[in-house]
Amino acid sequence: MKMLCLAVVVLFAAPGWGEEGATFRGDLSHSGVYPGGGVASPVAVKWKFKTNGQVLSSPAVIDGTLYVGSTDHTLYAIDQRTGTEKWRFKTGGRVTSSPAVVAGSVYFGSYDGNFYAVSAATGKLRWKYQTEGERRFSAKHLHGMQPAAETMPDPFDVYLSSPSVWNDWVYFGSGDHNVYALSVASGELKWKFATGNVVHASPAIADGTLYIGSWDSYFYAIDAQNGHLKWRFKTGDDPVISNQVGIQSSAAVANGLVYFGCRDSNLYALDAATGAKRWSFANHGSWVVGSPAAKEGKLYFATSDSGMFQAVDAATGVQLFSLKLKWPMFSSPTIAGGMLYIGSHEGKLFAINLVNKSVAWVFQTDASKSNGARYTSADGGPNYAAAMTDDFYDETIQGIGRMMSVGAILSSPVVVQGALYFGSTDGYIYALG
Repeated sequence: MKMLCLAVVVLFAAPGWGEEGATFRGDLSHSGVYPGGGVASPVAVKWKFKTNGQVLSSPAVIDGTLYVGSTDHTLYAIDQRTGTEKWRFKTGGRVTSSPAVVAGSVYFGSYDGNFYAVSAATGKLRWKYQTEGERRFSAKHLHGMQPAAETMPDPFDVYLSSPSVWNDWVYFGSGDHNVYALSVASGELKWKFATGNVVHASPAIADGTLYIGSWDSYFYAIDAQNGHLKWRFKTGDDPVISNQVGIQSSAAVANGLVYFGCRDSNLYALDAATGAKRWSFANHGSWVVGSPAAKEGKLYFATSDSGMFQAVDAATGVQLFSLKLKWPMFSSPTIAGGMLYIGSHEGKLFAINLVNKSVAWVFQTDASKSNGARYTSADGGPNYAAAMTDDFYDETIQGIGRMMSVGAILSSPVVVQGALYFGSTDGYIYALG
């Protein structure tokens, strides 16, 4: 590893975590809860901004500017009110990390293997840190694809770890199997912690402890100051096709418990201090990729293939209600007031009234309107047969691209000052209000 520092001395104010939308999932505990009353009724498009790639990154919105990455290798700064570009910063790879914006700097990772700090005002590079290189989770016979004996990168490992900033250090995971802690001022390495595989989940931090999962199937609690392991928890294995294994979901911490989803089809609740399992919620073969949202003793999350939205008691895991939304969901739910918002691979954003326990309204991306019917089955779910002809790896990759042509929303929505912001695989960032 090597670190390139462009500013020897940079003064940073202490982070202000009352600021809206400055980090992935809204705060360091990744609760997914935003201040204000949300958007309760169907809304109009305030503006949309076109990038030259897919937008899987979730926006960070602060001080009148929206910051978001695109697979066109670029981080964008966009005027929150008008949707006009303020600046752009080009990297050497896809930017599917969601940025954190603290004290005048924007922090994010890229598939070029670098972690960046740029000026929030100008987009000028402050420093960059070179990791040991990005890579996706890989295994043989993933998802039943052929050739069965070939090691193949997972096409559903789409996100990079999104950073968290705490006590003047910035934390993130990497495809090189490590979790990193760097100085926010200089990019100097403070510590790194090695796991057994790719780390693309995003770190949650509470009471000086960093919580993060790895594709090695372990969930870790790490001392945020020194990088020492406090405890780890083993999730399930799949010895047959390496399909139901690993942790993509980022954790949420609330009321002494830490919650996260897993590819073993469970949503877990662990004691935050000890790592002891309090409960798990089985999703009958369907992954939990998105991060759960926690509010007022209730936990909300969504599944992949089964397309289920679930609400459970946060203390016990007992189901409170569920909604069948039909298409997979990797987007994480966002709560404001009595409303919850979540994106779907169908190219639809669902607004769910948590009081009525029902869908209040639905927004459809442009690409979903134009291409959605082509890949939708008679029952309203995804028509995979229309997108891919066989289970050979190359054809599957092309088929996934066809399915993404419906303007899927893998970005997690952000609610700031009565407006919703999110990205889509159609290349647009949407602002609704």
